[in-house]
Amino acid sequence: MTQRLLIVDDEAIVRSAFERYLSASDYVTASVESAESALARIADFRPDVVLTDIRMAGMDGLELTEILRERDPDIDVIVVTGAEDMQLAIRAIRAGAYDYLVKPVDFDHLGTVVARCVRDRAAERRARRAAPVPAPDDVGLVGRAPSMVDVYKLIGAVAGTRAPVLIQGETGTGKELVARAIHANSAESAEPFLAVNCTALPETLLESELFGHVRGSFTGAVADRKGHFELAGSGTIFLDEIGDISPAFQAKLLRILQERTFIPVGAEHVRRTEARVIAATHRDLARLVRDGLFRDDLYFRLKVVEIHLPPLRDRRADIPLLVDHLLRRISVTVGKEIRYVPDEVMARLVAYDWPGNVRELENVLSRSAILARGSALALEHLPPEVATATPNRTPARPGDALADVIAAHVHDVLARTNGNKRQTARILGISRSRLDRLLASAAAVAPKQDGNGPVP
Repeated sequence: MTQRLLIVDDEAIVRSAFERYLSASDYVTASVESAESALARIADFRPDVVLTDIRMAGMDGLELTEILRERDPDIDVIVVTGAEDMQLAIRAIRAGAYDYLVKPVDFDHLGTVVARCVRDRAAERRARRAAPVPAPDDVGLVGRAPSMVDVYKLIGAVAGTRAPVLIQGETGTGKELVARAIHANSAESAEPFLAVNCTALPETLLESELFGHVRGSFTGAVADRKGHFELAGSGTIFLDEIGDISPAFQAKLLRILQERTFIPVGAEHVRRTEARVIAATHRDLARLVRDGLFRDDLYFRLKVVEIHLPPLRDRRADIPLLVDHLLRRISVTVGKEIRYVPDEVMARLVAYDWPGNVRELENVLSRSAILARGSALALEHLPPEVATATPNRTPARPGDALADVIAAHVHDVLARTNGNKRQTARILGISRSRLDRLLASAAAVAPKQDGNGPVP
């Protein structure tokens, strides 16, 4: 579809030069001499992109940008500014402009910016036509990969019980979110959910935090204080990084799980607790048990139900869903609406291995949203290690036909998206119909099979 560009500048020579250049690039163009005239032309010309100077007689380009973003958010605005007007350009970007150009304008750069804007608009239209993503769970768990479906099933099964749960997974995979989901779906969801990071406090303070203390039990204990196990009632205590607690504290925790009793620091009498314990760790507890660093009796008490969270690199098909979910939240935080992610950016996000998992993805998206100009992310907004990520591929061998290499890559991406053709097409940057044709071509040249397996 041919894009329509409206040029707004009070200098006739500038308008004429822009029109000649952009018309030669197959854009439909029109030009006006003022912001007021631009607003009058919007209804009949219906531009996709407005290219406007900032300093003009009457209404300036910044005011025009603000009015256009309010009246019709689907119109992208690119502002043109002098070097001395950079503060105005920054204000225009904050007001919703897609990008800005600095005078004197380099035509090659102009063409690049306009082409990128048009490409991003096309990506947004494809995203709008795509099937809507169901609203994420209230606790923030997002994903459709089979490994995540298994996690959801375990959450549903264990939520109706009072059994201890052990959640294992790499840092940043969302272990606390799983614990909160279990609590939120339990009969005790109205009771407190109290989380403690076992590595964040020295052992003395950790014991006081969980069990409470009596006045005078240690320096600074100026009054009696209830601990989490007493404050939680029949709710949930979430113990994060349980693999890092000392052997002495392991023994005290074992007593709670076995007898449902504890003794506050400095107290003489035991107290009971009805709180449920959910523990989590990024460490391999089974190996710690074998190495004598973690009590085997406590390990088996904790792992009545065990949930393993997969790393993000093992469920790449969920990355677009997570990006959509996280950007909605990030947009509120940074006060800027990021409405879509171009295909080339999403491809890099899917290709990167994410050693920090979902937490790292959220940090990268937050950084990118802050740097973004307008409502789309660009490769330049990503950290270098993410922007240069490429999918893992089997190296081509000498003599490989191009069709075979393409087919192998398509099937590799399809496998990583768990067979989701829509997401595969999005990652490859092609249409769904072209993907179907590529798959059909690959099937047509695939080796025949008989009862003894593939024909060599």
